[in-house]
Amino acid sequence: MKIKIDALKRKMQLGKNKTYQQLDSLFSEYIRKRAIRVIGGCERCLTQKVDIQKDNGDIFPGWKQLQCSHFIGRSKKSTRFDEDNAIGICGACHLYLTAHPLEHIEFFKARLGEQGFDLLYARSQETGRIDRAAIKLWLKQELEKMGNGVN
Repeated sequence: MKIKIDALKRKMQLGKNKTYQQLDSLFSEYIRKRAIRVIGGCERCLTQKVDIQKDNGDIFPGWKQLQCSHFIGRSKKSTRFDEDNAIGICGACHLYLTAHPLEHIEFFKARLGEQGFDLLYARSQETGRIDRAAIKLWLKQELEKMGNGVN
């Protein structure tokens, strides 16, 4: 089972750039913790996620029970780390929205509003370099504000 999980994690990493991998990890943590802070769990079905204490006493945090779901794929660098482009949702909702693209669109339109949705799409069309150092600094600051720091 561990081999399959490791293979899936490698597949999810777009590109071989370690900076992007680090930013993806920080961004995912930020989005999932934001969902816990704002909703208490999944941003689609609103299922609450709480910290679970394992038999060995370790804590499995609620935010790790969520997934970071991008509306516009991560290959669009201009919106890859855009907080309007991602939500923290449970695995079932992630699969559902992926399999139902029209509902995925409607969900994000309702979330962002028509104008916000149009602006997100416009940002996704931008080309050019992104400032990865600034994004990393911003993500670390946001995670610090949440009180749990960076893992």
